[in-house]
Amino acid sequence: MKAVTIRLSALFLALSLFSIPLTANAASKTEINAKVKATMTTFYSQVKSGKELANKAVAILVFPDVFKAGIGIGGEYGEGAMLEAGKTTGYYSTAAASIGFQLGAQVKSQVIMFMTRQALRDFKHSEGWKAGVDGSVALVTIGAGGEIDSNTVKDPIIGFIFSNKGLMYNLTFEGAKITKLDK
Repeated sequence: MKAVTIRLSALFLALSLFSIPLTANAASKTEINAKVKATMTTFYSQVKSGKELANKAVAILVFPDVFKAGIGIGGEYGEGAMLEAGKTTGYYSTAAASIGFQLGAQVKSQVIMFMTRQALRDFKHSEGWKAGVDGSVALVTIGAGGEIDSNTVKDPIIGFIFSNKGLMYNLTFEGAKITKLDK
């Protein structure tokens, strides 16, 4: 009986977190652009060949602040921008929900690089693109000295998850839904 009460309390808390209107706290274009620029600067400083890889990408989707929180049931949300040839071409949100052992909160940054025009076209023509369903994002791992796994960079979509403390491990893009924002 006590376990049921705890689960119902956790469910109520999670649902109440999801019911908060996200648009009320939506960032402006100027705020997102400034954060995207700062995030890419951090990315270039943490990933040895990040700049070279970014120059090869057809487009880069950057989520500077993805907030994740949970107590048994969790969720995450962030807003970002698509960069093509160094220019912002659209604004997007990422959201995901999860169930399982989790307690706490964190903020992370995500950089998703579209390495082929076809991968970018498929992304742009989807209604609410979902990682792992509509396309796979190969999570890049970093070796000693900031070197990138050369096998991963051959994939059509590659992604990085990091914080101000460095690249984060044991994370995934799977299940994240990315939606174009009307800004």
